Amino acid sequence: MSVRAVFLDRDGTLNEDPGYIKNPEEVKLLPTVGEALNRLKAAGFVLIVISNQSGIARGYMTHADVLLVNNRLNELLVLEGACIDYFYYCPAHPDFNTVEECTCRKPSPQMILNAAEAHDIDLPESFMIGDMASDIACGNNAGVKSILVKTGNGNAQNSVVEKNELQLAYVANNLLDAVNYILKDVHE
Repeated sequence: MSVRAVFLDRDGTLNEDPGYIKNPEEVKLLPTVGEALNRLKAAGFVLIVISNQSGIARGYMTHADVLLVNNRLNELLVLEGACIDYFYYCPAHPDFNTVEECTCRKPSPQMILNAAEAHDIDLPESFMIGDMASDIACGNNAGVKSILVKTGNGNAQNSVVEKNELQLAYVANNLLDAVNYILKDVHE
C-alpha cells in the first residue's frame, strides 16, 4: 500500500543556511520545525529530505561531512520528538563540470522518483517543501504538490517561481505554516 510523503529541502527550510554546512555544530534548526514535523508524522506522512549539496563537487566538504550534518539534524529533531525518515542528496556542481553528467540535481525529479520507488510513495498525494525555485520545479517535475517557504532564500525566490511559471500549491511563511496548509488540504 502506497504512503504519502513530504519531501523537504534541508538548508533554509529545516535549518539555518549559512552556506555549505560542513561542521555538524553549525546546524541550527529554524523555529517550529520540530513541531511541524511532529504534526506531519502524526498524520502518517513519511519525511524525506531532498537536498542539493554541490559543496562536495566544489571541494568544500565530503560525503562523510554531509552524513554527519544530516545525523546532527536528526539528533536535534529527536530532542523535539521528531526525525527525518530518509535523506537523499546530490553532490553535483550546478554546471556538472566536476562530476559525470548528473541526472539527480534539483530541479530534476530523480531523487524524489528514487525515494518514491524505494519507499512505495504515492506521489500525487505527496508534497515538496523548499525555499528555492529549484525545489518547486523538482516537485512539479515529480508530480507532487509544491510549497515555497519564505524562510532561507524563499522571499527572494518568489519572483523566480513566478517568472518560470512554476506551479505552487501554497506560499508559506515557514514550515509550520506549510504543514498547517498540508493538513488542511488532506482533511478537505
